[in-house]
Amino acid sequence: MSTPLPVLSLVETRVLGVLAEKQRTVPDSYPLTLNSLVSGCNQKTSRNPVLELTESQVQATIDSLKGYSLVAETSGGRAFRYEHNIDRVLRIPSQSVILLTVLMLRGPQTAGELRIACDRMHNFADISSVEGFLNELAERQAGALVVKLARLPGARESRWAHLLSGAPAEEVAGPGSGASDASYAAHDVSLGEVAALKANVARLEAEVASLKALLGRVCSELGISAEG
Repeated sequence: MSTPLPVLSLVETRVLGVLAEKQRTVPDSYPLTLNSLVSGCNQKTSRNPVLELTESQVQATIDSLKGYSLVAETSGGRAFRYEHNIDRVLRIPSQSVILLTVLMLRGPQTAGELRIACDRMHNFADISSVEGFLNELAERQAGALVVKLARLPGARESRWAHLLSGAPAEEVAGPGSGASDASYAAHDVSLGEVAALKANVARLEAEVASLKALLGRVCSELGISAEG
């Protein structure tokens, strides 16, 4: 039996999703350098939530994912490059990897939204094809990788969410569960906001430390004290 996959953090799913996305959208640049991976993680488009991760944060996340065999490091040219192993570790087809990629990068989506969002990576014939792969992921014998959420009030389609970061609270579609889905949506936004705030705090702390060091050097050259 395969080893159960650990619960991944938001940053881990972001790094993994970017590697899987760029493999198909910019194959000439894949595997990715650390700099390219950071840029992909911090994109302002096609990302929910939008993050501002530092190189050190992404590098630490890469090291974590390498421990799960989900990311591999290659040495080519003057910089190390990184690639994902999602399909080999999870033993799922490329179409399923692409659906997980979009869910990791954009959050819960309907089958119709997924078909459009996946277009640059794979052209699903129709929504039924998307739903077929989603159902396979939900019914996977080794453990479900996606879950169908309750339909929002007034919505015509239910959304799907990935389970790589654990099961969202009260997420499964069922009678009278519209309120629980709204609760999940609020919870999802909250997690994204917290992650983005943490990333911003880390970035600001690094900038403050850099400014303090610069001030210290300037004061030392001028022969004055930096205190006061």
